[in-house]
Amino acid sequence: MSTDCRAQAAKCLSKIQQGASLNQQLPLFESQVEARDKPLLHQLVYGVLRFYPKLIAISEQLISKPLKKKDSDVLMLILLGGYQLEYTRIPDHAAVSATVAATRSIKKVWAKNLVNGVLRQWQRQQSSLQQPLSPAAQSAHPDWFFGKLHKAWPDQAEAILTANNQQAPMCLRINQQLVSRDDYLKQLAASGIAAEPTAYALQGIRLQQACQVDQLPGFNKGLVSVQDEAAQLSAQLLNLQPEQTVLDACCAPGGKSCHILETEPELEELIALDVDKDRLAKVQQNLDRLNLQATLLHGDASQPEAWRSGKTFDRILLDAPCSATGVIRRNPDIKLHRKPEDIKALAKLQLSILQALWPTLKPGGELVYATCSVLPDENEKVVAKFCDQSEDAKHIPIIADWGEQRPFGRQLFPQDQGHDGFYYARLKKTV
Repeated sequence: MSTDCRAQAAKCLSKIQQGASLNQQLPLFESQVEARDKPLLHQLVYGVLRFYPKLIAISEQLISKPLKKKDSDVLMLILLGGYQLEYTRIPDHAAVSATVAATRSIKKVWAKNLVNGVLRQWQRQQSSLQQPLSPAAQSAHPDWFFGKLHKAWPDQAEAILTANNQQAPMCLRINQQLVSRDDYLKQLAASGIAAEPTAYALQGIRLQQACQVDQLPGFNKGLVSVQDEAAQLSAQLLNLQPEQTVLDACCAPGGKSCHILETEPELEELIALDVDKDRLAKVQQNLDRLNLQATLLHGDASQPEAWRSGKTFDRILLDAPCSATGVIRRNPDIKLHRKPEDIKALAKLQLSILQALWPTLKPGGELVYATCSVLPDENEKVVAKFCDQSEDAKHIPIIADWGEQRPFGRQLFPQDQGHDGFYYARLKKTV
């Protein structure tokens, strides 16, 4: 087992830079370091990804000749060093020497002088290196997203950018069938875990400090789940009643499915649908831990005739595939992977799924459209276009004290020590 945490972080970041997912890669590299080094590995990987656009812009001022693709791990070591100099309490000399030493662990001793020279310059010129940076690079966001955000939300853009660069809080959802929020808060306090109720989600609790789930009282007994406050609002918006048949489209990893079942245990049936067969296994794991029952279906939400067997639904939750630009702080690799052309393609897909699912909704039934995006192209514009094309679709305004009222739906922005960025709209089928 390697004990060189920085070398493993550089290898992990190299894989992510080349297109791999943070959520898939980080666990693989965790297994390569000692248990005591895992928090540092997390900090380094998340930190570099969070500030990647800024770090790469500074590094380009210092590296005279671009590194070859096969040496992306060396570039990642330089960014790791820069991140430590800019954003951590690690003493500069220790950050530089440990990062330089990692060239040996990645078997690229030839890069020792390069990494050392670049990081020494970075250390000496820290303030002057900020001067040439664009406003987007200063904010540590891609140019395209910076521009779109300021165009869509000129008054909120800076606060969104700031929130995106912070660590997201850990939020819980109590299982209201087993415990009240007040009682669970008392259990947390008795365990020495500081927490408070969320402002908008009725079953939500926000921890002052993140912890391992096995430290949470009753986690394995199904008393509580980890879920952001904004995501918890979906079950509240569905207006669930006994004996209803409900579809959770695009359901993985299953947090919202479980919340639906906890909110209304007397449903006729909950069908949890997802196009990713592997991720459905995670849905089943969550259901099993909470002792809940649902019908899991592997299928494409845009092609319901292939899986629905003639079923119609009283309620549909469409948590549509999206850019995830409202949860960048939880998934900072979005800054590397998401491209401007993705937004148009996603909006087209979102509309096609909405159009395909609508005929499966019963007359008088309701559909909640949700994304974890802050871009109107994926949110209110999709819903507006759908309503314009559909004679039997009625938009139901969401009257709430959270988010911003839009012509269609409500938009939430990521909040410092609060909820993620989300969008919700409610639609009713009139005939």
